[in-house]
This record gives sequence, C-alpha cells and structure tokens, in this order.
Amino acid sequence: MKKLLTVSILGVAMAAGTALARDYDHVRIGVDVPYEPMEYRGADGELTGFDIDLGNALCAEIGVTCEWIEQEWDGIIPGLLARNYDAIMSSMSINEERRQTVLFSDSYITIPGAWFAPAGSEIEAINEETLAGKSIGVQRGTTYDNYATDTYGHIATINRYSTADDMVLDLQAQRLDIVFLEYVVGQATLLDNEDADFRVVGEMVTEPEEYFGEGFGIAFRQRDTALAERFNEALATLKEDGTYDEIYAKYFGE
Repeated sequence: MKKLLTVSILGVAMAAGTALARDYDHVRIGVDVPYEPMEYRGADGELTGFDIDLGNALCAEIGVTCEWIEQEWDGIIPGLLARNYDAIMSSMSINEERRQTVLFSDSYITIPGAWFAPAGSEIEAINEETLAGKSIGVQRGTTYDNYATDTYGHIATINRYSTADDMVLDLQAQRLDIVFLEYVVGQATLLDNEDADFRVVGEMVTEPEEYFGEGFGIAFRQRDTALAERFNEALATLKEDGTYDEIYAKYFGE
C-alpha cells in the first residue's frame, strides 16, 4: 500500500511538472553578455546577436513572451536550477558533463574554437613546445577553460576571465600571450578591431567531443521536457521556412 501510494504521488508530481511546462506563456531565458556576435548590446543599448534574434524568433513561433535575464557564466547553470529563469540560450556547448545537470534542446549551431594572438607573436603553432611558459587567456568555467587547463595547464599559465571583453583588453595590453575562445567572438572582438592587429594561430578547434560537445543547445531544467520539445519543434520550423537562414546570414554571412 505504501509503495502504491508513493507511485501515485510520483505520478501526480510528474503530471503536474508536464502540465507546468506546457502552460508556459512567458519564458525567461538566461544569457551572459557581451559575446559579439552571439549575444551583446548594440549601440542603442538593446540586447542583440545571433542567440538573441534566434531565441526571439523561437519564442514568437511557439507563441510565448521572451524575457532575457543577464547572468555571468560561472553562475548560469545554478541560476537555472534556482528557477531564476526557465532556459539558457548563451552559446552553451552540449556535452555529457552538462547533461548530468540540465536537459538540452537539439543543437542549433556548431561554432569552432580558435587561438588568437597579436600579429607579431612568435607563436606559430599550438602545442606544448610553443605554449610552454606562455600566458593563456580563457573565459572562466567554459569548455575552453577546461580544455586549455587540462591540455596546457602544466606548462603554461592559465588566466581566467569573467567576460571576453576583459580577456581581450589584457591581450591588447600585452598581459597575455594568446587567448582561446569561440572563433566568431574572436573575429568580432579581435580580427575586426581597427585599432589593433591580431591573427588566428593554428587550426580551428572542434574536438575532442568530450570538451567541445555536439554544438550549442538551449538548456532547460531536466523536468521541463515538454518545454524543450516545444523549442525543438519551433527550431525545426524556422529551419524549414527560411527564418533560421536569414538570422544566420545576418551575423555570419552566406
């Protein structure tokens, strides 16, 4: 009897959780800015970027109101679990470690990582020999931090930053030898910088998968399966009707 009662209570709780997810009409989305062109504030002070435009389009397709909640990266998953927002759409790589804590949508984009250094840097390739004794900049708590720390932390100094802007400032001020971050972020903040001269060092980085995952996904609390499915269905629709391609071309070209 006690076992049956427990099962019944669990069933009611699961049903309530599913109903709650289906009844969302206002979705709060956690985002860490600025990471141009993914998520940043434009000259008018408004949030913009690929993630923002795609997220707003997804919400419109679903028929819910989107509210963007800014949160620094190292607290972004705890903020989701604490119900400060209902989802995270902030260039988050899908990987097995995060799957233990959150539920991911289907991948909505795959972007490689890259190493950036001043144009006059002596670093010509990425390996233990060339990075020995160097100062490497990464964003704290990211897959780039984990990879750089595990791979080169024993021979180089890993400097961790809360934002990409702070990391770029230290690279410009020659307090760093090289930085490791998403290619599109480095392109927007370094390669397109008219006041400084930087270059990509080595090859684009997409592996190993245990670090860089399967592309970027929207993260939800694990119980919110119905909400995640609504976003997956909307993403598929936007890819079919051309809306996704229009947003992609706006930020990355054809």
